[in-house]
Amino acid sequence: MRKLVYGMNVSLDGYIAAPGGDISWGGPPSDELFQWWLDQERASGLTLYGRRLWETMSPYWPTADQEPGATPAEIEFARNWRETPKVVFSSTLRGPLEWNTRLVKGHAAAEIARLRAEDGAPMTIGGATLAAAAMRAGLIDEYMLATYPVLLGSGTPFFTALDSWVTLDLIETRTFPDGVVLTRYETRR
Repeated sequence: MRKLVYGMNVSLDGYIAAPGGDISWGGPPSDELFQWWLDQERASGLTLYGRRLWETMSPYWPTADQEPGATPAEIEFARNWRETPKVVFSSTLRGPLEWNTRLVKGHAAAEIARLRAEDGAPMTIGGATLAAAAMRAGLIDEYMLATYPVLLGSGTPFFTALDSWVTLDLIETRTFPDGVVLTRYETRR
């Protein structure tokens, strides 16, 4: 069975985006944090996207390695992004999608459970709405939060409302430049 990992940058008060979808509050990550995210992406065998996150990532990363001033880590992230298989869950997008990507319009939790039951490298999931469906279905095995020292007050929350408690075990903490604190938790099963 594959492991399903949900990780994102998050404000101290638990939001991944400010009102209106604004994600500029975190600023560019430090080189060290960017490298850490790249290492996580390299370990992933499949990336699951919700529509909004796909629409944020897909205009930039396919050609980011050709941007003037792209760092070696950004070049590698762009290459890895293109090569890693991706599944986008959306009822409104039209396919086919480019860059090693397939579109799923059906029931997200059922398809995620099917993919998770396969053998292979871990899967990452991104996008609050998609991750919420996986959380409610009990499919997420690990949570990775890169918490920035900023309070947004409202916006898109990292966590969704759940029907029951989920007990987690802390497996890593790490501090990055600019006061960003990484915490990783495994779901206790």
